[in-house]
Amino acid sequence: MADWAYWFAAAGILVAVEIFTGTFYLLMLALGFAAGGVVALAGPGIAFQLIAGGIVGAVATVLLKKSRYGPKNRRSPAHDPNVNLDIGKTLTVSEWQSAPGAPSQARVSYRGTMWDVELGSGGQPRSGVFVIREVRANRLIVENASE
Repeated sequence: MADWAYWFAAAGILVAVEIFTGTFYLLMLALGFAAGGVVALAGPGIAFQLIAGGIVGAVATVLLKKSRYGPKNRRSPAHDPNVNLDIGKTLTVSEWQSAPGAPSQARVSYRGTMWDVELGSGGQPRSGVFVIREVRANRLIVENASE
């Protein structure tokens, strides 16, 4: 079998595997393999085929990473309002308890049940309305609501 057939068969296999995994990076590598096949059709030796396939695959991968389809700066699920719908909601704290060296804490009724609430860094432990910024296990981390 000719070199170009191996290159295109490998590219086809990568495309098939990509369908099952859902990652575009395998498609970029398949482009590199296809480029190796095109160079093989033109006639140069295996060294040129490998160089062309490697360059095209690497460039395509870098371009994908920089595009809008590349990895995004994902938030931690504890801070992400798309994962936890409590993030950004408000609650009212009437009284804080604080121990020396520990963050201020309170117990409040929120969504029909009692929750432990902890004041985030930089917050003022006074009674009033607070915004939920994070959920750690069964504890709500809050900040003062802007007035």
